[in-house]
Amino acid sequence: MTKKERATFVINSLKEIYPSIPIPLDHKDPYTLLIAVLLSAQCTDVRVNQITPLLFAKADNPKDMIKMTVEEIKEIIRPCGLSPMKSKGIHGLSHILLDQYNGEVPQSFEALESLPAVGHKTASVVMSQAFGVPAFPVDTHIHRLMYRWGLSNGKNVIQTEKDAKALFPKDLWNDLHLQIIWYGREYSPARGWDLDKDFITKTIGRKSIIKEIEKKISR
Repeated sequence: MTKKERATFVINSLKEIYPSIPIPLDHKDPYTLLIAVLLSAQCTDVRVNQITPLLFAKADNPKDMIKMTVEEIKEIIRPCGLSPMKSKGIHGLSHILLDQYNGEVPQSFEALESLPAVGHKTASVVMSQAFGVPAFPVDTHIHRLMYRWGLSNGKNVIQTEKDAKALFPKDLWNDLHLQIIWYGREYSPARGWDLDKDFITKTIGRKSIIKEIEKKISR
């Protein structure tokens, strides 16, 4: 298969497996999504979804969030890891949203990425999932699968994002990045990988990777 044919196979396969696509992080509006995505850095979505109800019960908007101290926020979000940095970011960006954006989450990549503790991936998730703007946030699952499927060289997430955007139609980006994440979790994890279950990789994956996993299975 050519790279374009592999990309088409991925699109059609994922559409069949995931005709409706749940959003992994629980939220009710752009602000709570922004906070949830920020907390998800180096933390599982499952853990974030356990912690955000505790945080949002006290503050689910910028006005209430700045009434809390950084230390109070840190204590609640501690199980998510990196709590000193994340708590300062949450408190700081909440102030900025109130001071500069009337308490609303801005709808531009530039404005989002200028907020404390908000990087390109977080901004991309918010733009795509909260505002429907085409984006292709790359997490570890997408980075891994784009390499396994021979659609990117695996050099870094920046290159993977460029390759994904070049290969896949723009109107599918928002669905595809979520579909690939779910597929990676359910069919093609980093550990405990079952090649027979992972039919996309088995069909179009890099031969070197398939041979490697087959050797491990035969041992």
